[in-house]
Amino acid sequence: MPPFQSFSDFGLPSLWLFTDARNADVLDKAIAGLPPGSGVVFRHYHLPEQERCGMFAKLMRRHARRDHIWLWSGDAVTARVLHADGCYGSSAGPPSQRSGLWLATAHNSMELTMAARRGADGVFLSPVYPTRSHAGGTSLGPMRFAALARHRRCPVYALGGVTRDNWARIAPFCDGWGAIDGLSER
Repeated sequence: MPPFQSFSDFGLPSLWLFTDARNADVLDKAIAGLPPGSGVVFRHYHLPEQERCGMFAKLMRRHARRDHIWLWSGDAVTARVLHADGCYGSSAGPPSQRSGLWLATAHNSMELTMAARRGADGVFLSPVYPTRSHAGGTSLGPMRFAALARHRRCPVYALGGVTRDNWARIAPFCDGWGAIDGLSER
């Protein structure tokens, strides 16, 4: 299995924890368990906006010593107000009034190309494997993921059903990976 290095060849983290309601009760433990310099994509869409912003700010302060990269999933203005390192969102971006990093999400070749053309600093290509986030949905599988990622023009990260156990199959084809459940062991 490839080592979990802190940064990819592009200077971005190679390991990203995604947050949502599913890992809310173990979030502090999951963030603390990440290697220093990893990334956190804060989603928590289930919370009202004010509570969501407050939780993001609290987590960033609490884990500041770990030197993680913090992305706000949403608009760039809020990301800037919260002192996030950037934002995460659709491949149709970049977000208006962008400052900092912009990592996009893509599910196919067209979205992957669109994100790269629009200046994404990296793209999360998903879902690689079956996942609870898209229960019953179609996944790319390791072969299709590798074929898409092979022609990348910016860093590509695997997302969707990726765990420490299945990461090795796709590691040679991407710059790292992200997960919700796969990095939130209870």
